[in-house]
Amino acid sequence: MDNNLKSAQIQTPLGSMLAIADQVALYLLKFTDDRALDREILQLEKITKLTVISGRTGIIDLIEQELNQYFVGKLQQFKTPVKLWGTEFQQLVWQKLSKIAYGETWAYLELAEALAKPKSYRAVANANGANRLALILPCHRVIAVNNKLGGYNGGLERKIWLLEHEKSTREI
Repeated sequence: MDNNLKSAQIQTPLGSMLAIADQVALYLLKFTDDRALDREILQLEKITKLTVISGRTGIIDLIEQELNQYFVGKLQQFKTPVKLWGTEFQQLVWQKLSKIAYGETWAYLELAEALAKPKSYRAVANANGANRLALILPCHRVIAVNNKLGGYNGGLERKIWLLEHEKSTREI
């Protein structure tokens, strides 16, 4: 059994993404120009007590196939198994985040209310920003209560593209 996590770059229409996985689950999927990427890789190694090395797994091959389908409008829900690593609160937020339907948006406040913690919308926003599984956990679908887009670790241009892509390819 290999005691390392494997990492590989995946090319998408929005730029290169880095996928990190073992044989069982995907741990990280982020755009390679994300400023927090190096820090998050170090955190992942510390938490798992594993080393991230270059290579591929069946999970990385699967997420690459799913990303290709997503970007041509043929996939609306990812099925790649994932491993969430974060605080208990972050994981609760991410689980709710995964319920936001393709092509829809929620406000941070709506997400906080769905957790029965309406006053925690700032903490919800922080947890949303700590998402390490871009696109799979659709943090790009969360907007400000006034319908402004707010931030996105992948960049505002990508967020706009993703929202427009999902809206135009959603089955009605």
